[in-house]
Amino acid sequence: MDTSESSTDPQETDPREKDPSPVPPRRRGWRRWAMDTRPLRRPAYRRLWSSTIVTAVGSQLTAVAVPKQVYDITGSSAWVGAASLAGLLPLAVFALWGGAIADSMDRRKLLLITNSGIAVTSLLFWLQAVTGLESVAVLMVLLAVQQAFWGINAPARNASIARLVPAGELAAANALGSTVMQTGQVLGPLLAGVLIPVIGLAELYLIDALALCVTVWAVVRLPALPPLAAAVQRRAGVREIAAGFRYIALHKVLLLSFLADIIAMVFGMPRALFPQLAGQTYASYGEGLALGLLFAAIPIGAVAGGLFSGTFSRARRHGWMVIGAVVVWGAAITGFGLSGSLWLAVMFLALAGVADMVSMVFRGAILLSAASDEMRGRMQGVFTVVVAGGPRLADVLHGTAGSAFGARTATVGGGLLVVVLMLGLAAAVPALRRYRV
Repeated sequence: MDTSESSTDPQETDPREKDPSPVPPRRRGWRRWAMDTRPLRRPAYRRLWSSTIVTAVGSQLTAVAVPKQVYDITGSSAWVGAASLAGLLPLAVFALWGGAIADSMDRRKLLLITNSGIAVTSLLFWLQAVTGLESVAVLMVLLAVQQAFWGINAPARNASIARLVPAGELAAANALGSTVMQTGQVLGPLLAGVLIPVIGLAELYLIDALALCVTVWAVVRLPALPPLAAAVQRRAGVREIAAGFRYIALHKVLLLSFLADIIAMVFGMPRALFPQLAGQTYASYGEGLALGLLFAAIPIGAVAGGLFSGTFSRARRHGWMVIGAVVVWGAAITGFGLSGSLWLAVMFLALAGVADMVSMVFRGAILLSAASDEMRGRMQGVFTVVVAGGPRLADVLHGTAGSAFGARTATVGGGLLVVVLMLGLAAAVPALRRYRV
C-alpha cells in the first residue's frame, strides 16, 4: 500500500489541505454533458466508489429476497409490510447514534466493523433459508440487525467523502455515488427476478454476502480517517446526538436542506398509489406492465441524470440547485398525476427521477461542505433517517389520501403542494438561496 495513502495523520487524508477547490477547466463538446469523473482520480475515493458498484446490486438482491421469503411463508402482504417496518426503527435509532460514533472514532475502522457485520448478517440470512427454517420472527430479527449495522455504516461512509475529495468535487462525487446506487435499484430487482427461478432464493443472500467481502477489502485499503486534530475527544452518547440537532438548528442552510428533502419526499412521493393507478387508470396497458414501469421510471430517470451530471455537477450555487430540483420534482409529479397515458406518466416520473438526482447531489454536497468535520457524521446520521423515513411517511399519507380522494387527485395535490411549500420556504428564508461554494 502506498504510504502516502495509509498515513494516520488526519491532515494527510484531507485533500482540501492540498487542493483548495480550484475552478475546474471547461470541457468541450460532448464531454461537457457527460458525468464529471474528476473524483475518480483520487485513489482513496475510487476504491470507496468502486466497492459500491458490486454492493449496490447485491444489496438489492437481499431487498427482494426478504419480502419474497416472508410472503412465501405467510401468504400475507400485511406481514411483508410488518417486516419492512421492523427494519425502520433500528435504522433510525442506529443512524443517529452511528453519526455520533462516526464523529468520535476513525471512520475507516467503523466502516470495517459495520460492513463486516452486514456481511455476517447476509450469511445468516442464507443459512436460515438453506436450512428451511421458515421463521418470520427470525427473518425480522435478522432484518432489524442488518438495518442497525447499515444505520451506523451510512453516516460514516458518507461523511468520509469530504476527507477523500476537495470541496469543489463534492457534487461530482455525490453524483457518481448516487448514480451507482440508483443503477443498483434498477438492475438488482431485475437480476433477482431472473435468478430466483434458476438458483433459488437462498443463494441471493449468499451473493450479497460475497459482494460485501469486496466492500470490506476496499475499505481495508482506505487511508485512516480519525477525527481531525482540532476535534475534542468525546463519547458517542445522547448528549452528542442532541448537540448534532442543535448544530442543525443553528445553521439554517443545513436545516433547510433537510426540510427540502422532507417536503419533496413526504408530500410528493406517490409510490403507494402505483398499484391503484396501475389497476385503474392504466389497466388498459396491462396491470403488470404498468406497475413495473411506474416503479422503474424514477430510478431510470435518476440514472440518466447521473450519467449526464456533467451538465450540472460543476454548478457553485448549490442552494439554488436544490430549490430548482425540488420545484421541478413537484411539477413533474403533478404532470404524472394529470397523465391519462401510461407513456406520458412514465416520462413525467423519469423527469422526477432526474430532478431527484440533482437534489440528492447538491443536498449531499451542502451537508459535507457546510458542516465542520467533527459534525459530519451526525449530519449524515440525520440525513439517513430523513431519506429512509420520508418515503415511508409518504406511503401512509398518499395511501390515506388516495383512498379518500382518488389516486390521481392525491398525486396532483401532493405535487402542487411540493411546489408551493418549496417556493414559500425559499422566499421566506434566504440562507438556502445564498449558499454557494
